[in-house]
Amino acid sequence: MESSDLKIFQAVAREGSITKAAQVLNYVQSNVTSRIQQLEAQLNVPLFRRSNRGMTLTPAGENLLGYADTILTLLDEAVKSTQYSDHPTGPLRLGSIETAAVTHLTSLLAEYHSQYPDVQLSLLTGGTHDLVQKVLNYELDGAFVYGPVDDPHIDHVAAYEEELVLISEPGNRNMDELLAKPMLFFDVGCTHRARAEGFLSETGINAYQIMEFGTLEVILGGVASGLGVSMLPQSSIAKAEETGSIASHRLPEKYRKLEVWFVHRRDSVCSSALSGLLHWMKRNAILNEDLI
Repeated sequence: MESSDLKIFQAVAREGSITKAAQVLNYVQSNVTSRIQQLEAQLNVPLFRRSNRGMTLTPAGENLLGYADTILTLLDEAVKSTQYSDHPTGPLRLGSIETAAVTHLTSLLAEYHSQYPDVQLSLLTGGTHDLVQKVLNYELDGAFVYGPVDDPHIDHVAAYEEELVLISEPGNRNMDELLAKPMLFFDVGCTHRARAEGFLSETGINAYQIMEFGTLEVILGGVASGLGVSMLPQSSIAKAEETGSIASHRLPEKYRKLEVWFVHRRDSVCSSALSGLLHWMKRNAILNEDLI
């Protein structure tokens, strides 16, 4: 069994199909199919269940995936350990909640990249839960998420604080009317839902409608049109409020505070690119210097 076999197996397991795995790996589809068949023949056990909807792991495949993840991560870290230098270089795969990416990170990462042009930056947006899972699965080197994150495999440092506000269409200040509207949020992993549920329960509202949207821009558009209300960090809605397309309303103090944390795996080799990012953020007062 070669590491290349495990890499192909891992890609098919992650993507759920030969076609998608071939695209991700930039391989010919027939080559991926052949390598998976050879691996199954070598192990004398089926690793996938095939159906019209794609490929899912058998119990044997699930066991192998755990070892494949560990082996490929160790190989990657072995390479990183030989390439460490005082000057940050190489790939840096980051994740971020969308509100942080839109309001804080793009300009900050542009400054970081101008200082360290040999780092190949990539940024993926998503919900806190999904991003933390990608960090745990070694798919991301680190991520900006809502915290704190309580996981023994995760190191986390405080990045900055936000204020959560209720937003609505402009002109309507009747809180009872606003809270009777649908709540517009990101997908099911949206961190603000628990805050919303607590706030609504405190105001005596136990039945309410939630609508899910994929991007911050669509949520702001829905609120501006009167479709519903939402709870978002104040910095992410500041421009829309300045233009008069939405209005914001302060929440009770116990619901206001949001903490954004930078998380990365505790047991990973800290590459020069990641180490450079952490120290750069500290120098620029982006991270709490007492926690790094």
